[in-house]
Amino acid sequence: MTFETHHTEIAEITSPGIVINHVEDAIDVIGNLSYQGFDKIIIHERNLLSQFFDLKTGLAGEVLQKFSNYRVRLVIVGDFSLYTSKSLKDFMYESNKGKQVNFVGNTAEALHRLQD
Repeated sequence: MTFETHHTEIAEITSPGIVINHVEDAIDVIGNLSYQGFDKIIIHERNLLSQFFDLKTGLAGEVLQKFSNYRVRLVIVGDFSLYTSKSLKDFMYESNKGKQVNFVGNTAEALHRLQD
């Protein structure tokens, strides 16, 4: 699904299943969407391997580093209240202070974050 806001096109991944299992999957997503002209992406929590949210695995760091390296902004939408890890909550809090990667509760908030 795509949105246009303030003359910027935003891609939303709406797959019912997991889209990013490994770092290579993130690179594929970035490449495919960049080829189509997108540099702002919304992905849902359900589309990420559950290990992504366990910071000890390193998957989140590796995946998010790829988005940063390719200068693709990412907003992850989900119900993050289910996660009890203090380090994950701190990570999301710090991420939300910036613009590169954000964690929000719904698509409307994601679109708002990606407007500028």
